[in-house]
Amino acid sequence: MRPLARVLVDESHRQAWSTRPEVAARMNPVNPADASYAQAAAAAERAGLSVAVHETGPLTDDALAPVDVLVLPHAAEDAWEHTTGSGSPRLAEDELDAIARFVRGGGGLVILAETEQAKYGNNLADLALQFGVAIDNVTVQDPGQCFKDVPTWVMADLVRGPQHDLTARVGDACFYRAGSLHAAATGDIRTVETVARTSAGADPAAAGLLMTCTTSGGRVVVAADSDLFGDDSIGDLGHRQLWLNVVTWAAGGRAAMATASSSVASGVSAASAASWIEADPDWAALVGAVEAIRPLQVKDGSIPASGHAEASSAVATVISSVDALAGRFPHQADHLAATQVDLARWVEGGFAVPDFLDSLMLFRPDLVREDGIEHLAVFPMYTQNGNPNRNLEAVVTRTFWPDWLGEQEDRYDNPAFVPIEFVGFTKGYDTHSAVLFPETVATRETADFHWGGIFCDREAARFRVVSRVAAETLRLSLPPDVDLLLNDQRLAQETFVLWDLIHDRTHGRGDLPFDPFMIKQRMPYWMYALEELRCDLTTFRETLVLDEDGVHLGRFIRFAILFDRLFRFTITGGRVRNYDGLGGQIMFAWLHRDDVLRWTDNVLTIDWDRVTDSVVALCAEVESLYRSGIDRSRLAQWIAAHQFVSGLVEPHPASTWAKGPDALPLDGELREVVDAVLPDEFPLNVFYDALQRKLEATIAATAGITA
Repeated sequence: MRPLARVLVDESHRQAWSTRPEVAARMNPVNPADASYAQAAAAAERAGLSVAVHETGPLTDDALAPVDVLVLPHAAEDAWEHTTGSGSPRLAEDELDAIARFVRGGGGLVILAETEQAKYGNNLADLALQFGVAIDNVTVQDPGQCFKDVPTWVMADLVRGPQHDLTARVGDACFYRAGSLHAAATGDIRTVETVARTSAGADPAAAGLLMTCTTSGGRVVVAADSDLFGDDSIGDLGHRQLWLNVVTWAAGGRAAMATASSSVASGVSAASAASWIEADPDWAALVGAVEAIRPLQVKDGSIPASGHAEASSAVATVISSVDALAGRFPHQADHLAATQVDLARWVEGGFAVPDFLDSLMLFRPDLVREDGIEHLAVFPMYTQNGNPNRNLEAVVTRTFWPDWLGEQEDRYDNPAFVPIEFVGFTKGYDTHSAVLFPETVATRETADFHWGGIFCDREAARFRVVSRVAAETLRLSLPPDVDLLLNDQRLAQETFVLWDLIHDRTHGRGDLPFDPFMIKQRMPYWMYALEELRCDLTTFRETLVLDEDGVHLGRFIRFAILFDRLFRFTITGGRVRNYDGLGGQIMFAWLHRDDVLRWTDNVLTIDWDRVTDSVVALCAEVESLYRSGIDRSRLAQWIAAHQFVSGLVEPHPASTWAKGPDALPLDGELREVVDAVLPDEFPLNVFYDALQRKLEATIAATAGITA
C-alpha cells in the first residue's frame, strides 16, 4: 500500500535527536530514550507515512524532490548537547533557499526548536522567521499549570483553529523546558495560527508553544520544544497523537495545492486527459452516433418509426466504431462481437424495446480484475441517480485493482465487486450516476448477474467537494487526517474502494440480512435506509480491526462514512423515499442526542474523542433491532423499525405510521401498509433544511465530476 506521504528527518546538522536507535545509543549510552525519535518515526510508519533519514550532506533540491515533509529536529553545537556529530548545526544559505523553494512548491516543514534557542548555534530561528513565526530566547515557567509539579514542564492550552484542528484527539500536552513563539508579519504568508500556548498565569503568559503557517504553497509547523516527541516523552498525555497530527497536517500542503488548481471534469476523466481517448477518431465517432440516437429514443429505449432512417445510419456507425475499437480490448472479443450482433438485431427488429441480454451475459469485468485494465461497454440502459430512460450509452472504464486491494479481497471475499474509474462516457453518465450495474441494461428477461461496478473516482470526487464545502459552510474545524482525505483524490479513491468492498459483502451477512438492490421497493423505505446504514456501521466497526492489523485506510474509512452520511447523502436527491438520506438523518440524530455532535453559535463541532464509540454504539442498536426481528413477523419488524427510527428522527405530522399499529390497515395486504407510507415519511430537520439550500448548487455542480 502506497504511503500517505514521505517524511524526511534531517540528521545531518548535528541534531540532538536521531530516529536510529543505534545512533541514539551512541549519543546517550546511559539514557538513549533522551536522544531518540525512534518511537515518533515508528508511530508515523504505523499511521501510513514513510520515514527516511537524511544522514549526511546538504539539503538540496534533489534531496527534497521526493519528499512531502521535512522534519528539522533541534540541532546544537557539541558544547550544549550530545549530537549526531555530522555537519554544522547551521543551515547554509543554499540550504535555506532550497527549503524555501520546497515549501513554496507545496512541501511541509516541521521545525523543532528549544528553550533559550539562541545559544545552540543553529539558525532554525532564522528559518522559522521566513514563515512568520519568531522563536523567543526564553524558558517558560508555569508553577500553576505544570506537569508532575515541575514548573518548567508547562501544560499547554490547546487551541482549535477555525479551519484546521491539530488538537483533535490530543487531550493534553506538556512542553518540557520550552521556549516560546510569536507571530511576525512577513512575505507571502496566508495565515499564522497558534495551536498550543502558555496559560494566562505563565511567564511569558499566553505565548505560543506550537504554531502553524500556511503559505501559498506548503505548510510549516514550529514547536518551541523538541522533548515532547522524544522516546521518553511521546507516551505522555496526547503527545503521540499531536505528533501524528503535526506531520499529517504538514503533509497536506501539496494535496491542497492540487485541489485548489483542479477543475471539474466532464465527459472524460481528468486522469485520461492525455490518454488515447482524447484523440481517438473511432471513440469520437462512437460518441457522436450514440448522441444522435439519444433524442430518437423514448423512455423504454425503443424508437418510433419516424426516426428509423436516422437511427439506422447512426447504429451502423456505432457498429463500425465498436469493431474498430475492439483491438484495444482483446479480453472482450466475444462480448464486443455479441454487442455488434445485438445492435444489428435491434435494427432488424424495427427498433422495438432493445434486448442486449446476449452481449450483457458476456460482459464480465469481474473475471479480469487487473489494475488499469480497460473495458468498453455499449448498452441501452438507464443510469442510476442519472438518466431514468433506457438510452443507448457508451462508457470506457478502467479497473482500479492495486495489489493491496487484491490482498484485502482475499480477506473480505466479494467476487462480484469491481471498482472502476471513468475513461470516457456519453451523456447518460454526465450525471450523478456512479455505478455500472447489469440490472440497468434493457434485456428480454432477468438473469443471474455476477458483478457490479462502482466508479470510485466519481464517488471520491463528489465526496471531497461536498464535504469540503459543508465543512466550510458549517465552520467545522477539520482534523489533519480529514483535511488530507478531502484534498487527496487518490487517497479518497483508495478509501472508497475498501469501504465499498466491506460494505457490499455485509448485505449477505449478519442477523436477518436481505438484498436491498431491488428495482422496485417492496418494503417501507426506512427498511432500506436501515439496511444501508447497518452495512456502513458494520464497516465502520470493522475498521477498528484494520487499525489493529496496520491497515492505515481504516481511520479514513471512518471519516468517509461519517462525512458522507452526515453531509452528502442526507441532502442529495429528492425527498421521495430517499433511504440513503434517511440513513444520514439517523446518524446525525444519534450523534446529536449523544452530545458528540453540536451545532452552537452557527458552528458545528464534533467530539473526536467520543465519535467512534458513539457510532459503534449505534451499530449495536441497529444490530439489536435486526436480531430481535428474527422472532417477529415481517409486518411487526416494519413497525418496530419505524418506532426505532421515530425515536431519533421526527416523523411527518401527517404520518399514519406514527399513530401506531391501530391506525394501519393491518387486515389487508402488506402492500396496503406500504402504501400508507408518506413519500417523505421523515422530513429533514431545520438544520438540514437550511444546509440543503446552502449546498444545493455545490451538489448540482458535481454531476459528471470524475476528479
